[in-house]
Amino acid sequence: MTFTRAKIVMAMTLAAGLGLTACSSNNDEKKQTTLTASAPATGEASTLSERNAQQRLVKTLEQHFKTAGIQAKITEVKTTEVPNLYWVSLEGMSAVYATSDGKYIFQGDVIRLGDKQLHNVGESLQAGTNKQIFASLKEQDLLIYKAKGETKHIIYVFTDVSCPYCHKLHEHMDELNSKGIEVRYIAWPRGEQFIPAMESVWCSQDRHAAFDQAIAGAELPAASCKTPVREHYQLGLNIGVNGTPAIYSADGVYLGGYLSPSELLKRLNN
Repeated sequence: MTFTRAKIVMAMTLAAGLGLTACSSNNDEKKQTTLTASAPATGEASTLSERNAQQRLVKTLEQHFKTAGIQAKITEVKTTEVPNLYWVSLEGMSAVYATSDGKYIFQGDVIRLGDKQLHNVGESLQAGTNKQIFASLKEQDLLIYKAKGETKHIIYVFTDVSCPYCHKLHEHMDELNSKGIEVRYIAWPRGEQFIPAMESVWCSQDRHAAFDQAIAGAELPAASCKTPVREHYQLGLNIGVNGTPAIYSADGVYLGGYLSPSELLKRLNN
């Protein structure tokens, strides 16, 4: 697996790492128990003591954020497989890990060792959130390339017309579609200077043709409609996107940056 997860930006600036199969952003920018910040966990939540512990953590973190002047709203808390370590979702930011006493938070990957394959502790936690987000997206706000014949897989790809690796992935579109893979592009301009081009694509009567023209270097007419491009960009930041292409399964699992059709199909079938 490729560990190129984004690092959040709270009040302080935190840098993000990138793999070698994605274009970087130019901006400085087992069963889990879940507790939302707005209501106590019920039903499938674990014991009362666990729920109380999570509620105490939310209150402690909120107080620490206030003291430090950090503008962050906690939306959800989940237990992890690591003792005394929680996964904390923040509104408009990537999730962080927090110790049970609320004294420490950190971002990045927590990796479990011991097997031949490394295991990212937060991957399944983030995937659940991603799946809900992707399911809520409107098809008219996306650039969709339908599978040819039976649709075997649907992938969501954060893309940017200025990104060479996105161009390389796009070259395989016919092959991907022929393999039963439906590709759903989400606009993710890597910097403010790339927003106009993406908005022009999304405003075009024929987005597919406009996308092809844009990656070929053609200058498109200025956007003349309301587009979801900026909302898509914020969505990407929220789930940890830090470069393009960023490929996800419909189940919200991060598959990687650029992947060849065979590599992509292999990961989808795992």
